[in-house]
Amino acid sequence: MRQHRIAKVFFASALASATALTAVPAIAQTPYDGLWQVTVVTKSGNCEPSSSSTLTVTDGKISAPGADVTGSIGREGLVRVTIRGAYANGQLSGNAGSGKWNGASAGIPCSGRWEASRQ
Repeated sequence: MRQHRIAKVFFASALASATALTAVPAIAQTPYDGLWQVTVVTKSGNCEPSSSSTLTVTDGKISAPGADVTGSIGREGLVRVTIRGAYANGQLSGNAGSGKWNGASAGIPCSGRWEASRQ
């Protein structure tokens, strides 16, 4: 009899815990979500010498209004992105990051570095 009551209490508390967990909406936020100011500097080739823009990271996906941007940031901060045909990769840590990029201007290869800071 006592074991039956213990099992009943255990089952009821497990069911209540499972119900509470499913009632909370899932938020797929990553540590790097938010606005990031990115500065791109050309080291070789005929691309624009430098430019800055603000990118948005939501659920680890990178976007920018009116720009052809696709990419992601992993939970450990690994960045992989394409912007207007250029490819960039690098690393974020905390509120800053940096990396390299490769692209072309009028068919001539160019490359450089980028730096980012969280806004």
